[in-house]
Amino acid sequence: MMMRMGEMGAQLGSVIASVMFVCTIFRQYLPLQLRYYVDKYSHKLVKLFYPYIQITFDENTNEFRRRSEVYSAIQSYLSTKSSTIVRRLKAHDVKDSKSLVLSMDDNEEVTDEFQGIKVWWVLVKRVPQQTSFSFYPQSDEKKHYKLTFHRHHRDIVTGAYLDHVIKAGKAITVGNRQRKLNVNNPSQNWYTYRGTMWSHVVFEHPATFETLALHPKKKEEIVNDLIKFSKGKEYYAKIGKAWKRGYLLYGPPGTGKSTMIAAMSNLMNYDVYDLELTTVKDNTELRKLLIDTPSKSIIVIEDIDCSLDLTGQRKKEKEKDEEDKEEKDPVKKKMEKEDSQPSKVTLSGLLNFIDGIWSACGGERLIVFTTNYVDKLDPALIRRGRMDKHIELSYCCYEAFKVLAKNYLDLESHELFETIERLLGETNMTPADVAENLMPNSVTEDADSCLKNLIEAIETAKEEARKKAEEEEASKKAEEEAKLKAEEEAKLKAEKEEKEKEQSVKDEVKCNGTSAK
Repeated sequence: MMMRMGEMGAQLGSVIASVMFVCTIFRQYLPLQLRYYVDKYSHKLVKLFYPYIQITFDENTNEFRRRSEVYSAIQSYLSTKSSTIVRRLKAHDVKDSKSLVLSMDDNEEVTDEFQGIKVWWVLVKRVPQQTSFSFYPQSDEKKHYKLTFHRHHRDIVTGAYLDHVIKAGKAITVGNRQRKLNVNNPSQNWYTYRGTMWSHVVFEHPATFETLALHPKKKEEIVNDLIKFSKGKEYYAKIGKAWKRGYLLYGPPGTGKSTMIAAMSNLMNYDVYDLELTTVKDNTELRKLLIDTPSKSIIVIEDIDCSLDLTGQRKKEKEKDEEDKEEKDPVKKKMEKEDSQPSKVTLSGLLNFIDGIWSACGGERLIVFTTNYVDKLDPALIRRGRMDKHIELSYCCYEAFKVLAKNYLDLESHELFETIERLLGETNMTPADVAENLMPNSVTEDADSCLKNLIEAIETAKEEARKKAEEEEASKKAEEEAKLKAEEEAKLKAEKEEKEKEQSVKDEVKCNGTSAK
């Protein structure tokens, strides 16, 4: 029996080889008109005996130098399966990834199962031949994933299965990647070779809500709000709103506004996009920057009250020096002129950026504004719907101090805490100042000395505040006295002028009477 099977296999192999040879000869020597019919009917013949369908996913899209997001998602999805099944693996040091990524080697096959259906994945690599001259360097190799499955399962594989693969792959990518801190580039650099709208560095800020110097109830409220937002895709679609949320962080300098943003990023695992309005030329560029920010991102404009001053800029006349009189290269002169022009971003453009039609391009974004002077902001900018949640970060309270004491000194209680609680209730001191005094200045300094330093600093701040208040009171009193004195002098002057006017009238009447006689 085994002999017969071997003979049949050998015969089948020879038949296939003969058919392939004959097809090659036909394709080479048949006229073009006949090749079409041969290919057409040969494909129909293959369909009768080969019940499998194949789908290829190329590594690169049609856009120049752009990697396919679908290919990357498939690679991440298969990396979890190939690392336990495939014998030949490749280790990749992927940019922005926390660790090495293992994937299957070229021409390796991975079997996957979904709802009882088996599918096969193969990574195919081919080396293209240079057929034409090009100024751009071509890749040495091109890769694609090939998916094979039975034609009876076409609808499930092309629908639910591929959707599952892409979603799972993207989730794995997000879990493995490192967070990034992005800043927008000047627009003249966008269209250069390898130019991008945003530049980034790895974001490794250690701040968390556990280490944030804030009242526990307020922290819990903010964390719950953020978690609810991250799970609210269906809810936002239901109520007909773009999946975004605005946060306004306001308070005196040193109260932890930037630290709060870092804690948000670490909690949500979102990238931070620090938008610098001074480099944005106009509202059109602002919209382009918004479109280029992906989901799961925090768009930050710090010190928005200072940035908004730029929206009302007027051209200032500058003195011309001797160099301006010299002739310059027209292109260079134009670039210098564009660089010297102030930003034309308007308040209206910023409002549309936050809450207009373009804000719905993409989802799962947080928009955060920070300011030291909330009263300076236009009410339209911070109304509900744009800045949905207003968070005041004020001076250090006793609960925030206990968090700092735990962070810096590993203390949860101490005999000096009662004194510090009383002083903090009487004096305004920012968390940054409290933290600076809690930090040991040398290896020999212990917790007791740090707490005593803090008490001394609070008492000094209290005394300075008292002196400042007395000076302000004295200044106010002096201003009031000066005002009263000025009013009294003005009153006396008016009375004197009135008397002089009356006397002048009397003299004139007397003079007229004498003349009549």
